[in-house]
Amino acid sequence: MKIFVLLTLLGTLVSIQAKAQVFDVSYKNDAPTRTFLLAAKHPQAVVLLFPGGSGVLRLQDDGSTTNTHTFVRSIELWAQYGIDAVLVDTPYGLGNGRNNSRSTRDHQQRILNVVKYYKEKLNIPIWLFGHSMGTVSVSEFANSGLEQQQMISDVIIAGTYRTVSMDGDGKLPVLAIHHIHDGCSSTPKSASEAVIKDRPKDSRSQLILIDGGMSTGEECLSLAHHGFNQNETELIKDAADFILHE
Repeated sequence: MKIFVLLTLLGTLVSIQAKAQVFDVSYKNDAPTRTFLLAAKHPQAVVLLFPGGSGVLRLQDDGSTTNTHTFVRSIELWAQYGIDAVLVDTPYGLGNGRNNSRSTRDHQQRILNVVKYYKEKLNIPIWLFGHSMGTVSVSEFANSGLEQQQMISDVIIAGTYRTVSMDGDGKLPVLAIHHIHDGCSSTPKSASEAVIKDRPKDSRSQLILIDGGMSTGEECLSLAHHGFNQNETELIKDAADFILHE
């Protein structure tokens, strides 16, 4: 099945030759949580991708989006490592900064529903990967208790939001990735460093710092160093290596 992802950054349609499909995960009597699965041929794991900002991708029925978030730009890179990739959308804006709703029961229940859906559907290990404000989504889920921790294999955070912390008692593997020149005041390098420093000594954790690439536009947006602009290949390789060498 051929799915087209619209990348306005490139000004063209990029064709992804892989098994891809949109799945709407039901949520009570409210709008479902839309997800876009790009499947590898022989997947060893699946990574659920939670973008930053408002979290809204506005995924269409064919999987297309005009959003230029790093997870959208790099979605086709996962398959080469034998990892299924899933973009997780939201039917409503999650806010930003102090006014975000990523810690609410509603949002966290949606994450739980998506995790359960793909656990039942694919029956392979599940990783959560959050970028920027998405790091709040995945860290809050991992901190919610043993039941949630047992459903996932590890957590990856990139461009970590300044208030994020991980439960010190948890033994989940955690990878933090940060761009050395991330200029967004809400996502200082120290946020990623602190998460890894505070992990239990007997848990698997790692901090990776990325350099290079290109930064254009506002420092907290997707085409700045904060969004790993032109570092997508390195970003996904680092994350995939952590996943596959657990």
